[in-house]
Amino acid sequence: MPKDNIRHVMGLSGGKDSSALAVYIQKEMPEVAEKMEYFFCDTHKELPETYEYLERLKARLNIKINYLEDKRGFDHWLQIYGGYLPSSRMRWCTKQLKLLPFEQFVGNDEAITYVGIRADENRDGYSSRKDNIKARFPFKEAGMTKADIIQLLEESGLGMPSYYNWRSRSGCYFCFFQRKYEWVMLSEKHPDLFAKAVAYEKEHKDGRYYTWNDDTTLEDLLPKKNEIIENHKKYMERERLNAPNKPLTEALADILNIENSDLPCLECHL
Repeated sequence: MPKDNIRHVMGLSGGKDSSALAVYIQKEMPEVAEKMEYFFCDTHKELPETYEYLERLKARLNIKINYLEDKRGFDHWLQIYGGYLPSSRMRWCTKQLKLLPFEQFVGNDEAITYVGIRADENRDGYSSRKDNIKARFPFKEAGMTKADIIQLLEESGLGMPSYYNWRSRSGCYFCFFQRKYEWVMLSEKHPDLFAKAVAYEKEHKDGRYYTWNDDTTLEDLLPKKNEIIENHKKYMERERLNAPNKPLTEALADILNIENSDLPCLECHL
């Protein structure tokens, strides 16, 4: 395939890093921006704030976003996997609802996918099983860190997605990478979605019981809600005193990482 026919594609998650990368590419790589195909792998299980932020991104940058999906949906694959909820040990949701729709979108075309991993992150990012898809990491190339990304979003007028006030990452409302504080805040911000997440734990045709967390059910978290929120406030106050100039979103992410240091799926959370 002639070099001029290489496709340039970029996944948006509704998170800060991929959104900032879209801003950066328009500003610093206009020749790439002209050719860029943006996509969002829609599980139909996202937070309302995610869809709202994507609309802001489209309007601010004047871009088109291709919404990719597996039309059979999450519930179909949940049944195929025997009712076993996805987890850090079995991330079938990422494979079926994110990776495969993306690879079908590219097909056999030669393509470069642009990934928003920063210079201060120790991870490799998306690596396709298909030889025709290569990854590029502009933030790493430019030595840009989290502080640069936040500044880029603020200066662009986009700002941060609103869910960063209580959640450290984008992704499905029932994502198993959520910490206990994020779960109880989901019950506060979106009680209807929390109730659906509880139903996924309890409703299994064979009577089996699966949980999103390894050590507790969502229903068992609720009586501890006030304690979890108060402990979080204490951690945040301590962080504010130790690092008074740290942005709220960074402080929140650092505090939540105390609970769980597992790395999330990049396709969902960048």
